[in-house]
Amino acid sequence: MTRPPPPVMILGCGRSGTSIFGELFQHVPAYDYRSEPPFEDVMEADYGRPRAFKVPRDSDRYGAPAPGLSFPLAALRARRPDMRFFWIVRHPLDAIASLRVGIAQDWGHHPRPPDWQAWRDRPLVERCAHHWAFLNASGYGQVAGIARLVTFEAMIADPLGFARGITGGLGLDDAGTRAAIAAWADRVQDSSNARFVEAETSRGYSRPDHSRRVGRWRENLTAEDVACAWPIVAATAARFGYARQP
Repeated sequence: MTRPPPPVMILGCGRSGTSIFGELFQHVPAYDYRSEPPFEDVMEADYGRPRAFKVPRDSDRYGAPAPGLSFPLAALRARRPDMRFFWIVRHPLDAIASLRVGIAQDWGHHPRPPDWQAWRDRPLVERCAHHWAFLNASGYGQVAGIARLVTFEAMIADPLGFARGITGGLGLDDAGTRAAIAAWADRVQDSSNARFVEAETSRGYSRPDHSRRVGRWRENLTAEDVACAWPIVAATAARFGYARQP
């Protein structure tokens, strides 16, 4: 018998492509996909069918969450040592442009940095920059040794190739999977057009104020915004190979 694919956990900073990446697994027939479930549901799920999850909601029932994550990593790994982790990262300036809606709403993106309240009176772009830097330094740092790192930019540039790389790495290359990922890839677009379909859980944070997703910061951020934000993200951005002027 063919071995079933492993369970999957998709992680990353908000507005970095976690939702549309997660919905890839909503398309793949082999998986049962849940977006932002309570962590208890991840721990107590029936894994008789392969499961995929995106960024569980904060929980301390099974222990304190690891810094930068919304759940205790050790508890999850003890429960499912076969869990495959993915971390998706996006250029900080594009992520900051997209984070503004949620961060403006009482820091609505989670997990929050532990010092978030000390930043509440700082300019919005600085709050967004701090959120991105913390998640991608502390959060990614928790899983760097076990997670596959992927980028928003690679997903947008070649969605079908991206999807094939993900599903192929999980041992899936059947006809049903190939058809499913083609349908998913067809909706992943850099600009809004008839084929583009916004990820369902992203729609509340989306604004029609940009023509492109890669490089949107050029339309949304002023030179003053960039000057305020870049020093906050610069060190972490460099670790991912991102420059101030992509």
